[in-house]
Amino acid sequence: MILVGLLSCWYLLGTPSALASFDDDSFDGNIFALYAGNGSIVPPRITLEDSLRRTKPALLVFYVDDSRDCKLYSVTISKLQEPYGRAASFIPVNIDTLLPDATYTPTEAGYYYQDLIPQTVLIDQNAEVVLNEIGQVPYEQIDDVFREVFNLLPRSESVELKLRTVNDINAQLTSE
Repeated sequence: MILVGLLSCWYLLGTPSALASFDDDSFDGNIFALYAGNGSIVPPRITLEDSLRRTKPALLVFYVDDSRDCKLYSVTISKLQEPYGRAASFIPVNIDTLLPDATYTPTEAGYYYQDLIPQTVLIDQNAEVVLNEIGQVPYEQIDDVFREVFNLLPRSESVELKLRTVNDINAQLTSE
């Protein structure tokens, strides 16, 4: 019995910690799945070239998984995907996948990268860059540009964009 207790203690003490943290620059895994609760963003469902061909706006987000700033910013990107994810392409680009000496074309995400992270680039339906910012851009700033791209009312004149929960939809169906 004592041997089992000693082995259990040895096992618990020898097991590395699996705690992820916003507060450091350590690699914990995919930041969108871990911190933003949105593993559906990575890998992107569409390339920039395909998005431009379909005349669909594209939000490029350049990041690395081992950056505190990118970890915090992943939550903002995930929140933006809720109202705009069907109408715009969300294309996160891990900069570790970009080749340093490569020459990119305007239909490739690497063309827009400026060597700093996080970087956010919004390209409209006409393939024009309408937002290109470095750092943690506030949700409201990106939302304002999305509203211009989609010709929506300003936030001050509009109701909040919200998805209805499944229960709200079911309640409406049963009451009709």
